[in-house]
Amino acid sequence: MNPLLDAVADGVRVFDLSRPMTLGMPQSPNHPQYRLTMQRRHGDTIRADGGSAASDMLVTGTHVGTHVDALGHVSHCGELYGGISAEETQQGGHLADLGVEEIAPMVCRGLLLDVPSALGRPDGLGGGEEITIDDLDRTVEIQGTEPREGDVVLVRSGWGRFWDDGATYLGQETGVPGVGEAGARWLAQHRPRAVGADTIAFECLKAGAGHALLPAHRVLLVEAGINVIETLSLDELAAESVHEFLFVMAPLHLVGATGSPVRPLAVVSQ
Repeated sequence: MNPLLDAVADGVRVFDLSRPMTLGMPQSPNHPQYRLTMQRRHGDTIRADGGSAASDMLVTGTHVGTHVDALGHVSHCGELYGGISAEETQQGGHLADLGVEEIAPMVCRGLLLDVPSALGRPDGLGGGEEITIDDLDRTVEIQGTEPREGDVVLVRSGWGRFWDDGATYLGQETGVPGVGEAGARWLAQHRPRAVGADTIAFECLKAGAGHALLPAHRVLLVEAGINVIETLSLDELAAESVHEFLFVMAPLHLVGATGSPVRPLAVVSQ
């Protein structure tokens, strides 16, 4: 017998960590808006036996909804991860290097760092609040879950509570809590395969600043070669105190793209 199939037969619980993609959902203004329309309706064409079919047209940015950033998403002083020239690799309207197709499917240990719970902040962190190294250390200590090389580490701020209030979730006026440059370096030192958060960007965004500066992206994508997953749904994991799990995720095979929508899963035994 296959031990993996045996484990599934014994019973597993699957947590969907993605957000539903709908018209008008919160998204960064830096990316093309999500659009979905039924371009062929039932009854437009009817086959001889009475059958009919409908189909859709999808238009969206690759960094909209729950998504993963390819290493080629961010450059610094003209260079991508590994010193690759951003100008040279983007010729032709797509990335010749470090595109999202280079991200292998992820089936690995996942770790939730539930920062608000560890800090005794059940309502979640406030707008513009930085998740510090001390906060991350305290969370690891309280949970008893140490990040290991090759993990996917998901950092919960509690800001996902505002998902249904798009303006608040984007946080232009209030700012958005998250990991800053120091916290990103702390994460990078643990050599995770990827990191993720429950916010519009894996950053601490200050009130009124928007996405003017993205130091965590620079540290993770450009300096350390670590993929970033954004707009995750992490509250259900936190409510169940699930801090360690099997993480499963694969981006769409979009050759030369800087990112891709994803539907990550956290799998635990019953």
